[in-house]
Amino acid sequence: MKRILLAVMFMVLAVSSAMAAPSGKVMLYSSMQEDQLVAIKKGFEAKYPDIVMDYYFAGTGRVITKIATEHQAGQVAADVIWVGDPSDYLSFKKEGILEKYSSPEASAIAAKFIDPDGFYTGARMMNMGIGYNSALVTPEDAPKSWNDLLDPKWEGQIVMTDPASAGTTKYFVAALLASPKYGEEYFKKLRANGCELESGTTATHNQVAASAYQVGIMLDYVSHNLMAQGSPIGFTYLPEDLISIFSPIGLVKGSANNENGKLLYDFILSKDGQKILIANNLLSVRDDVEQKDVDVEAIAKSAMTVDLESLAANSDKILSTFDNIFKK
Repeated sequence: MKRILLAVMFMVLAVSSAMAAPSGKVMLYSSMQEDQLVAIKKGFEAKYPDIVMDYYFAGTGRVITKIATEHQAGQVAADVIWVGDPSDYLSFKKEGILEKYSSPEASAIAAKFIDPDGFYTGARMMNMGIGYNSALVTPEDAPKSWNDLLDPKWEGQIVMTDPASAGTTKYFVAALLASPKYGEEYFKKLRANGCELESGTTATHNQVAASAYQVGIMLDYVSHNLMAQGSPIGFTYLPEDLISIFSPIGLVKGSANNENGKLLYDFILSKDGQKILIANNLLSVRDDVEQKDVDVEAIAKSAMTVDLESLAANSDKILSTFDNIFKK
């Protein structure tokens, strides 16, 4: 009888332990704007009050340097990685940084946003277009194409982010360099028209908002965040050759908080997580959530096609080519 009671007690303890609420920590490395990271942190911790979500926030270049340094030392300290350029994840895969993970939330996400080998899943959509200072430039006069930026009337009034510091800008540069419509000649002309560089995405947008420049090569969600704060910013979704970027998340192989990393991964892809992103002016990758007042189908039609394999393989060459034009 005592043996039976002991066996029952052990079973009860085992079930109780299995049903215990998740607890501990989870670490996210991301190049996303900090306001959006804070919003995700609040939502995640509300769902899992016994887990503390920490994050390291910096431009893509710095995040990748940190990941590379830690990987060489033996272990990346993050549990989840979330940077802007999807081609970077091909490098992460090749270097053995990521762990395969199939999220139950991925069933609501189109296959084109999911790595066929299961190492990453698109978690947000961003678009690179042309932003402008709405106190200085009217919507009618604002550039409507990349070639419009070559008009002499914008000479010395254009700014963009250094692609070495921002994955989204590197993606943009790679797309235009690979296109026979643009190529190196486009960037030479852009530089000749007085386009200047800023060292980070936030700085680029803030410079346009502060009237230091009239126009810029900018991101939709960062521009819309500034608009919501009252800054004099406008943004144009180009009707042709728009740069549309899906930004993935990946689970770090052998991380310290692997199970909590999976919970964060799932939360970001969930309806609740994606609604937080939409509330913060990002586009969702899910098929079953309502977007803000943006025509996603029109964006898809006007977006350029980018070869991620080529971008990943030629990343250093792309940056070198750009530097030879802009940093001589």
